[in-house]
Amino acid sequence: MSTRDKSQGDVGRRDFLKLFGAAGAAASTLPLAGSASADEMMAAPTGKPQRHESDGLKSAVRGSGYEFFNVDESAFVEAAVDTLIPSDSTGPGAKELGVAIYIDRQMAGGYGKGDRLYLEGPFGEGTPEQGYQLPMTPSELIRAGIADVSAYVQKNHKSTFDGLSAKDRAAVMSELDVKKVELPTVPTATFFGVLLQLTIEGYFADPMYGGNKDRAAWKMIGFPGADAMYMDKIEPFRNKPYTAEPKGIQDLV
Repeated sequence: MSTRDKSQGDVGRRDFLKLFGAAGAAASTLPLAGSASADEMMAAPTGKPQRHESDGLKSAVRGSGYEFFNVDESAFVEAAVDTLIPSDSTGPGAKELGVAIYIDRQMAGGYGKGDRLYLEGPFGEGTPEQGYQLPMTPSELIRAGIADVSAYVQKNHKSTFDGLSAKDRAAVMSELDVKKVELPTVPTATFFGVLLQLTIEGYFADPMYGGNKDRAAWKMIGFPGADAMYMDKIEPFRNKPYTAEPKGIQDLV
């Protein structure tokens, strides 16, 4: 969504940042998919960590279709990521970069299934520092949350979430962010936080994990990617911007 189209009811990237600025802090306490640091941040009540770094490696050889989400769920996720990170003059949106596929792969893999995630309880309401406190696996959380939000939208807007206007979709996401909506099956803040975290991850992840199509997000911010050897670049680029084409993991093998 471009900021120049706001008169038509669209919501631009900067509007998104205003709407969801507080959510980033909340999401930082939630499990990270496909990240080494997830082991430390995803400590369960017993201190047992979760690891799912191999999920994306397996997804590299998969097709481009959905493996976890059904038709209705995939339409919801596509609309959700498009709302959370819309396209505008700054850069492409999350839907364009295949972030929905990234989330689908995470849900279908070890992370979504709760590999190494303690699920035996007790599950009391903890502080943000105590991390994930649910008996649900991440995939169960996302699936149930989608159903809850879809029911809320149908009741209040007589529509599916993906059938709403961009403005109305942003309004629903904002209501989830500030916990104005109490979902019946899952904690609103946890569902929204995980969805937002996965969207951000998929937008900036290595393309082999399913998102960041054509390394477009890296190009937008000037990130060189996985090329970790720069000794030979020092002299050619001394006192000059480093503008090389970014490389993903698969470009190095």
